[in-house]
Amino acid sequence: MPSDPLSYTFHALADPTRRAILASLTTGQKTVSDLAEPFDMTMPAITKHLKVLEKAKLIERSREAQYRPCRLQPEPLKDIDEWISEYRKFWEESFERLEEYLQQLQTKEKNDE
Repeated sequence: MPSDPLSYTFHALADPTRRAILASLTTGQKTVSDLAEPFDMTMPAITKHLKVLEKAKLIERSREAQYRPCRLQPEPLKDIDEWISEYRKFWEESFERLEEYLQQLQTKEKNDE
């Protein structure tokens, strides 16, 4: 099982059902029944997915009378974005170096003609 918040978030996002649930919550708060509707699975299975998302702090569940509405908590996604941004910088710099190298090759080819 994951041991740090970032690992919990990645673990939760590793499953396509949980990603679909999060996508559904981007339009606003929904009940567990609303979230379960598009999936061909039992309510206990949906509840397990929600517990994983809740443990990763990606959703928050509350109680309003007989309803258990869920809402997106996007803060852990910001942490992932910050983590990924370091790799984004690496790839952008690598592509810039590759572009410079290709331009040098093209210039050399033109000069050799």
